[in-house]
Amino acid sequence: MLLHLSTWQEVETYLQQSQGIIFPIGSTEQHGPTGLIGTDAICAESLAHAVGESTSAMVAPTINVGMALHHTAFPGTISLRPSTMIQVVKEYIACLVKAGFTKFYFINGHGGNMATLKAAFSETYFDLADLHIPNADKVKCKVGNWFMCSSVYKLAKELYGDQEGSHATPSEVALTQYVYPESIKQATLSAEVAKGHRIYSAANFREKYPDGRMGSNPALATPEHGKQFYDAAVKELSNDYLKFLSEE
Repeated sequence: MLLHLSTWQEVETYLQQSQGIIFPIGSTEQHGPTGLIGTDAICAESLAHAVGESTSAMVAPTINVGMALHHTAFPGTISLRPSTMIQVVKEYIACLVKAGFTKFYFINGHGGNMATLKAAFSETYFDLADLHIPNADKVKCKVGNWFMCSSVYKLAKELYGDQEGSHATPSEVALTQYVYPESIKQATLSAEVAKGHRIYSAANFREKYPDGRMGSNPALATPEHGKQFYDAAVKELSNDYLKFLSEE
């Protein structure tokens, strides 16, 4: 059940049965020569919609832009500052808490969002305590990073070994190929790919990782692999969401 395709009456009825909602959150950033700029948002959104169907959960509109300042030396990347992203997440949650939601499950597609989301949750709990909103003390937030699902990690290791890398990975590229087969990209990739460098400024990132990849070989990706990652992630995230809902 998608929030933006529902009426307020339907949301009101839903809240009589569940106070949980799923938030897809990703990023709009470079993903190497063959990865779509919307990869992280595409992965989060497609999985969130499937988890929503599997668990009969409400799914909020996707937060497409995340914290990707270190990628902004590459054309096409759009990023929020951590402070801006924290404010966005807080205001989204506050509005929905007023409506009656108390369990917020973020399906995340971007590693760079993790620290900022954790900070946003801490600020949310603190701020809600001062607003005197009914049920504010019951609000709980959790992140489900699809790329960190144990089944996904195991499958990526089996399919790609050390060539999975940590950015513009074949697993995430494969998932986008499954979701958008008409947008599969081809490019010549150098055999040597940078890895192991610390992340500092955007300029430094582009210098150290000139084609945007971090130890990955996305040429190994296929739509068939993407379907496998999709199925594995949906199953694991669905179980995790239902477990989260049942927590007191």
